[in-house]
Amino acid sequence: MFTIRQILVRMRQGDTDRNIARAGLMGRKKLGLLRRQAAQWNWLDSQQPLPGDAELAAALQRRPEGQPTQCISSLKEHEQRIAEWVAQGIQGTTIHAALVRQYGFRGSYSAVKRLIRRIRASEPPQVTSRLTFAPGEAAQVDFGAGPLLADPRTGELRKSWFFVMTLCWSRHQYAELVWDQKVMTWLACHRRAFHWFGGVPERVIIDNAKCAITKACINDPEVQRAYGEYAEGYGFRIDPCPPHDPQKKGIVESGVKYLKRSFLPLRDFLHRDDAQRQLQEWVLGEAGNRIHGTTRQAPLKRFTEVEKALLQPLPENPPEISEWTRPKVHRDGHIQYGRCYYSVPFRWVGQQLWLRATASTIRIYAEQELVATHPRLFQPGSFATVKDHLPPEAQAWQTRDVQWCLQMAEGIGPHCHAVVHQLFADRQLVHLRSVQNLLGLRERYSPQRLEAACERALHFGNARYKTVAEILKKGADQTPLSIPGTDPDSTYTRGGRFLRDSKTLFH
Repeated sequence: MFTIRQILVRMRQGDTDRNIARAGLMGRKKLGLLRRQAAQWNWLDSQQPLPGDAELAAALQRRPEGQPTQCISSLKEHEQRIAEWVAQGIQGTTIHAALVRQYGFRGSYSAVKRLIRRIRASEPPQVTSRLTFAPGEAAQVDFGAGPLLADPRTGELRKSWFFVMTLCWSRHQYAELVWDQKVMTWLACHRRAFHWFGGVPERVIIDNAKCAITKACINDPEVQRAYGEYAEGYGFRIDPCPPHDPQKKGIVESGVKYLKRSFLPLRDFLHRDDAQRQLQEWVLGEAGNRIHGTTRQAPLKRFTEVEKALLQPLPENPPEISEWTRPKVHRDGHIQYGRCYYSVPFRWVGQQLWLRATASTIRIYAEQELVATHPRLFQPGSFATVKDHLPPEAQAWQTRDVQWCLQMAEGIGPHCHAVVHQLFADRQLVHLRSVQNLLGLRERYSPQRLEAACERALHFGNARYKTVAEILKKGADQTPLSIPGTDPDSTYTRGGRFLRDSKTLFH
């Protein structure tokens, strides 16, 4: 309205449309239309006062007499449909293509674009409120993509991540370069951040990363068990943002962006330790002493003068860095963690247990009951097995080795020892399980009967488990054994079972 009033004043003073257009106030075509409207409403009479802004706006919104009415939009019948598509987030080019394909629309994409612009303009604006925090009340945490750094083991370039914790009141921050976003890395970064600040905030505002929140939910989020224990040990509360709403932690989001734009460009890093050293110097120097865009003060100054003293003190005995998982016991009585395997008592096979891993130990629980403890392994494919965890048959297989079998057989008798020795002397088969089962016959029958059965098997030259077991089953071990050459009426001679002398042969 201010521009319209200027134009009307110049028209009253006798300026032509050409001169007014040269001043850049309005084009000549629109000036001609305005002049006709002004003459119709008697606004060009210098003796009359100019109308107010409200009267001008109401009059200019009316269509002058004789002016043709506006043409009907070619999208009139599709407006409701297009409004629904826009609400679904479908882009304009896709909407235009669908109208052409499905409804035979012949208009241009510009018509669709103008309608979409009007639809979006009619929507109510999204209103937000700025979050305010007291000193020491809260910190916000986030990860951000870091530079490619040389892996200390292989020397190859490897992706890294920024861990950033920002105090919400002072905007002072802690930043660290890490290789991954695992639970134990997450907890270790928290510990170093708290020691960097010299205290602990009352609550920590986080995103829904898997290392912290196992189930993202607005009302009932589920916290990673290890992170919950950590929060309890340090005395802070966890405040996860609602899903898909990162604006609730906009302070640290802005801090990560500032770090990427100000610290990363035009820097060279020899390795991760060198990059971490430069990062800490940058936080205490440039980032800490800049005038922050929101607080209009230096973050480091606000932190040292006010917020540091209001943080909670560090605990005398900080909680242990650990990770809880819920593995299932395999059929072999082991569970897997970190590509290593740890045994549990065989009665838990097929069930899910709780595993708590620290830097040095692995503890396995059935709810609150501790069922196994192992030193932590780091070589992939390694096994930590306690023999008492195995079922009896597996323990027997592992403990009753060749030497044990020979000693046990020797204690039963010389014939049993001879049978076992012959079985182990086989160059084709191992026979360990056969010998173990053969020695087990002493419990079913008796050591004396087993010794007699082995003597009979040796006598007939058939020292096998099946032979000994059949002799015991039929009770043949209790029948007196005829030794060749001792009985003159015997059909056997010293030469063998099927050899006879001439007297017997031609009798």
